[in-house]
Amino acid sequence: MKDDASLFAAIDLGSNAFRLMIGQSVRSRKGLLIQEVKTLREPVRLAEGFDGGALDALALDRGWQALARFGKKLRGFEAGRVRAVATSAVREADNAQLFLASAERHLGFPIDVICGHEEARLVYAGVTHALPSAVDMRLVVDIGGGSTELILGQGAQPLLTESIAIGSGTLSTRFFRGGDLSAAALQEAERFAILQFEKVARRYRAQGWQQTIGSSGTARMLAKVLKANRLNDYGQDGITYGGLLRLSLLLLKVNNVQQLKLAGLQPHRQSILPGGLVLMLAAFKVFGIAQMLPSEPGLRLGVLHGLMSQH
Repeated sequence: MKDDASLFAAIDLGSNAFRLMIGQSVRSRKGLLIQEVKTLREPVRLAEGFDGGALDALALDRGWQALARFGKKLRGFEAGRVRAVATSAVREADNAQLFLASAERHLGFPIDVICGHEEARLVYAGVTHALPSAVDMRLVVDIGGGSTELILGQGAQPLLTESIAIGSGTLSTRFFRGGDLSAAALQEAERFAILQFEKVARRYRAQGWQQTIGSSGTARMLAKVLKANRLNDYGQDGITYGGLLRLSLLLLKVNNVQQLKLAGLQPHRQSILPGGLVLMLAAFKVFGIAQMLPSEPGLRLGVLHGLMSQH
């Protein structure tokens, strides 16, 4: 694999997980197509390691170890075929420079700390690459661990991009510390999330859209849980408003997220479920969403697309 000149690699240093995606470009009638060759995920939980405004020693170490493992897989790759991007946890950390100095050494490649608007643009590029080209207006909601990106676009063109500095990890830590659940905490967290979305919603609602897509691990987790536990209305797929309401009722039946017995919920996602669910519910309410399609591709595919377009 190391010697194959057609391979490209994207590394996404997210707030919940670091991911490496290796892909190759395949020419087709539709133009450039990206074929996934290998994907690795490391549950680094960077956002959990905030101590004051800085990342604590354990979070730093988890990040460095993960990047060292990625670095081994990328030996032999030319610099121009690899791009690593860091998102909100590194953006927000007071000791980002300390983290990055060692991180780049372990990975063996430079790391770009991207702003929220750039993250949103890359997410949209990744999502649209995998969809049939349409003239419909699309709203893409990307709930990450530390931030949420909202993109309104038409076809391959993003028209409005926003990044809000709350994510499933940061909301879970702030309102559901230690996984504790209560009706009051859920209400308070939702009120907080709604306020954040309301700040930007008017411009989006003024444009309108025909299709809503969720492009993050949070969206895929929720879609999986809703389906596995038959929480959506009969015959409905993806993420639905009714399904999210039924899931929140299940959360109210337990005192801690660890007591939840839900089919389809991976253990490493359990701690971010309350924050992710509340953010999604708030987005559905503020933007008047009834149903959302989860999308596998997002930021990493957008990064790969950018790399391949330059070659």
